[in-house]
Amino acid sequence: MRQLAFTDHVRIDHYSAVHMASEIARSVATDCGLPGSMPDRAAVVTSELASNLTKHARDGSLYIQPLPLGGGLEILAADRGPGMAELERCLVDGYTTTGTLGAGLGAVRRIATDLTISTHVGEGTFVCARLAQPGRPRAGLQEVAVIRLPAAGEPLCGDNAAVVDHEQTRTAAVVDGLGHGPDADEAAQAAIRSFHTTADRPLPDIVTAMHRALRHTRGAAVGLMRLHTTQAEYCGVGNVRMVALSPEGVHHRLIGQPGLVGFRMPAPRTHRVPLTAGTVTALHSDGIDHRWTHTPPHQLLRLPLQLLPLAVAERYRHSRDDATILAAKPLRKGDEH
Repeated sequence: MRQLAFTDHVRIDHYSAVHMASEIARSVATDCGLPGSMPDRAAVVTSELASNLTKHARDGSLYIQPLPLGGGLEILAADRGPGMAELERCLVDGYTTTGTLGAGLGAVRRIATDLTISTHVGEGTFVCARLAQPGRPRAGLQEVAVIRLPAAGEPLCGDNAAVVDHEQTRTAAVVDGLGHGPDADEAAQAAIRSFHTTADRPLPDIVTAMHRALRHTRGAAVGLMRLHTTQAEYCGVGNVRMVALSPEGVHHRLIGQPGLVGFRMPAPRTHRVPLTAGTVTALHSDGIDHRWTHTPPHQLLRLPLQLLPLAVAERYRHSRDDATILAAKPLRKGDEH
């Protein structure tokens, strides 16, 4: 069981931001338990990605956080730059288009346990570099991804999220504390603590336990999903939505029942939707504009799971509200964290 950590977001709008981002990565890597020189290697990956943004891109950002299920960290980069027409050449050490040494993405590929890149000429690039703890290489391949961001100017995030793998099921929660700031954060944390103790129960029972735990807080919207091999269950109260999508399009959209967990809550209900191979399910708070699922670009539907929350948050986040999006696939036999 893991509560998903706050995402550090660094806008790369000046070269001075490169150093700041690399120091954040070093600190997060240490907090994640990466041993020896691995925090320094995380700083190198971050520096290379940030430097590329300053040289080649516009509107570039880095997102730094522990891996969703633990076991390492990830550095994500997004930009609206020119894209890379020759991605494989860019991944070779020494290749450069700016006359610099050209370590760049070649160094990132060598250091990262797993590197995922999506780039389109004229539309920009998304990158996810994951560094797993020694002895846990599959941690870099986990099929869960999340972005969790506070409202602009807030030191705390009133959204929260968690994922639990149990036997052959994966259960995820996204919680949106009422409002934002410290009181919203308190409510969301209380809900997640309750989730940690009840995550193997039926989804309505989990929500009911959260309702009791939140009675002395300002309350929260809650969305839960449980992934089986061929179906997903969803149970929600308030404005946390679930969506199921594949490269062919968006197949299901669900929203919670009206109410507020901790105050006036209806009897929670579970909805079930079928899952086919290649389907990704996502939960998101209302800090993400729900209209992203109405006519999503084809490129968005075809993104690897590791990049989907990044792309959605970049394009559809409301910066004046806390925003969380979590994407996942069902647990596969042999998955390790």
